[in-house]
Amino acid sequence: MENHFNLVEEPWIPVADVGSVSLRDVFANPHHRSLGGNPVQKIAVLKLLLAIAQAAETPDDEAAWKTLGADGLARSCLAYLEHWHDRFYLYGEHPFLQMSAVKKAKEQSYGAVLPEVSTGNTTVLTQIQVERQLDDADKSLLLVSLMAFALGGKKTDNSAVLSPGYRGKCNKKGKPSTSKPGPAVAHMGLLHSFLLGADIQATLWLNLLTARQIKDRNLFPLGVGIAPWQQMPDGEDCAVARALKQSLMGRLVPLCRFCLLVDSGLHYSEGLSHSGYKDGVADPSVAVNYSGKDPKALWVDPEKRPWRELTALLSFFEQSGGQGFESWQIHAGLDRARNSFESFAIWSGGLRVSSNAGEQYASGSDDFVESLVWLQSGDLGKDWFAQLKTEMSALDDLAKHLYGRVIGFLKEQKVDGAKLAGQATHLFWQLCERDFQTLVDHCQTDDESVVMRRQLRKIFAGYAQQAYDRFCPKETARQLDAWAKCRPNTHNYLQQEA
Repeated sequence: MENHFNLVEEPWIPVADVGSVSLRDVFANPHHRSLGGNPVQKIAVLKLLLAIAQAAETPDDEAAWKTLGADGLARSCLAYLEHWHDRFYLYGEHPFLQMSAVKKAKEQSYGAVLPEVSTGNTTVLTQIQVERQLDDADKSLLLVSLMAFALGGKKTDNSAVLSPGYRGKCNKKGKPSTSKPGPAVAHMGLLHSFLLGADIQATLWLNLLTARQIKDRNLFPLGVGIAPWQQMPDGEDCAVARALKQSLMGRLVPLCRFCLLVDSGLHYSEGLSHSGYKDGVADPSVAVNYSGKDPKALWVDPEKRPWRELTALLSFFEQSGGQGFESWQIHAGLDRARNSFESFAIWSGGLRVSSNAGEQYASGSDDFVESLVWLQSGDLGKDWFAQLKTEMSALDDLAKHLYGRVIGFLKEQKVDGAKLAGQATHLFWQLCERDFQTLVDHCQTDDESVVMRRQLRKIFAGYAQQAYDRFCPKETARQLDAWAKCRPNTHNYLQQEA
């Protein structure tokens, strides 16, 4: 097939307030603020851009990283893209991140591998769920997303085995097995977090790992490794495949699916099988707690938006010896961010999924989630973190108190209130989210911050009452009596020292 649609030149990357841009434009234009698309697309594209950046210029240490700068990194990436230009064609002799040999696998429609699209006998509830025709830009974005975020299940044709003798795609009976989820998804949908600067180039520079950091972490024996578009594997267990699984490149672009794009769909089979966080290996952007008997990861939860996990992501402020959750990406870059920028942000997001009989899907309350919290470099420290933790703990107690008060009201009405009480606390947290950035900005010890926190506590207490009133009506005498009896008492919350 003739080479065409080159990702270096053609617009396909969604950028906020701009639209679609090319890879070259990402590194040539310093004014692009942030990536667009849904959270999975943002993570997948950012991982690809970081893979390009690590392949183009991995600094030896922090001093070399600082000397490089965001501008220097962008120039190196542009030179790298020009050198490897012919490996970024979506179609042609070396189709980008695709395996020509997988054409023997059964063809799937594009909608079948999009978690938000309804196919088969699945009910269509909104227009978003309707399968539509994809152009080459859409296919590029989907392909990049599938490399790490493919859902597990039976949609892959695992009878197509490219490495002779490989048994990883067979069950105990020797028949093709259901595919495993991508390493960026795992069982329920892992939460990913990155540091963000004022623009995309600054973001890439902030999240760029040094050779020293990679060596000291001792997760990837082969270090950065070779980018898969420079040398694609021949199969699931060839020498190149094994090398990818032992390198950082294999986590940034995991190749968990072998694909070949065609006009009507794609040939689709399980690709490389990577170790998971329970095996001690996770994406740098995933937060894992290894201090207990069993490792625990932070999962996407639509009922608990990512901003509520900020204290968990920053727990290393007060922990030592590997205690608590740690995101390598955040921990490795926080000091450099504080020293290089007056302000920066922590972005967290992902997709929650369900599973049944080996099939993963997005259904019911499953959804994309994301949160963005800006931090002031001059404010960060143990005292700031301790105050933030105190405020979040107090908000948690207030939410629990609201839950109990709603339960009490509904018991007075002889109604099972667990579901409604959960909805009330969810509304409470939704209301609190609008003021969370202000709270983060005022966790210092100065008088102005103390006054602001006291005002915020009044606002948050008002949100608790507002949520209570929404789910606990007082239209009849019986309701009014129960409403007054069970009304939330926020006195202790307001009187605690802010």
